[in-house]
Amino acid sequence: MNQPVVLITGALTGIGRATAFAFARVGARLVVSGRRATEGSALEAELREAGAQAFFVQADVRRDEDVRQLVDETVARFGRLDVAVNNAGTEGKPGPVVDQTAESYADTFDTNVLGTLLSLKHELRVMTAQQAGSIINISSTYGHEGAAFASVYAGSKHAVEGITKSAALEAASARVRVNAVAPGPTDTGMLDRFTGTPENKASLAATVPLARIGRPDDIAAAVLYLANDSAAFVTGQILTVDGGKTAG
Repeated sequence: MNQPVVLITGALTGIGRATAFAFARVGARLVVSGRRATEGSALEAELREAGAQAFFVQADVRRDEDVRQLVDETVARFGRLDVAVNNAGTEGKPGPVVDQTAESYADTFDTNVLGTLLSLKHELRVMTAQQAGSIINISSTYGHEGAAFASVYAGSKHAVEGITKSAALEAASARVRVNAVAPGPTDTGMLDRFTGTPENKASLAATVPLARIGRPDDIAAAVLYLANDSAAFVTGQILTVDGGKTAG
C-alpha cells in the first residue's frame, strides 16, 4: 500500500504512540488522536520531524460527534481513509467484583466498548463507500480470558472482540477487513498501574514463556501486518501477541 492514510485513536502514549511511529517509518500519512491537546501537538511535531505527514486531532471517542468530526477531518485532509487503529482504552478501576460500581463500569465500558463502537461506525461509513479499508481494534488477552481483580476490564475487552467479529462479517462484502490485536503484558503505563510495583511486574514476566514483558513495538508490528495487503485474506480474527502466555 503506497502512503496509506492511517487514523490512530489513543495515540499519545504506549501502544498507540509506537504504532504511529511504525506507520511513519513506512511512509503512511497519519492522523493521530487523543484527549490531551498539549501532548497531541507534541506528538504531531515529533512525527513530522521523523518525516511523516501527520496531524493531531483532539477527540474523545466516547462522544459520537467527536468521532464523526475526527473521521471527517481525516478524509478532508487526505481524501480517504485506508487504515484505522482503535487503540483508545482504559484499565478502569482494578479490584474485586464486590468493589465495582455503576460508575466504575461506565468509566471502563464507555471508553473501551462505546469508543470502539463509535469509531467503527464512522470508519465503516467511509470505508464501505470506498469499498476498501482495514480496521484494527486493540483488545487484550483478557478479551478471551478471565482475570481476577480485572472483571470489568476483561468484560470490556470480551465485548471488543465480539464487536470486531460482528463488524467483520458486516463489512466483508464491501472489501473492508476488521480484526483485533490482543496484547499480553506490555510495557506501558497501563501495565504499571495494573501491577503496582517493579516486583509485581517481574513476577508477571516470569509467567511468559519468552520470559519478558512485551514492548509496544511488538504490538505495533502486529498492527502493521493486519493493515498491510499481505493480510488481505484475514478478517474477523483476533491476533494474540503475548510471548506465549496464553498458549497453555
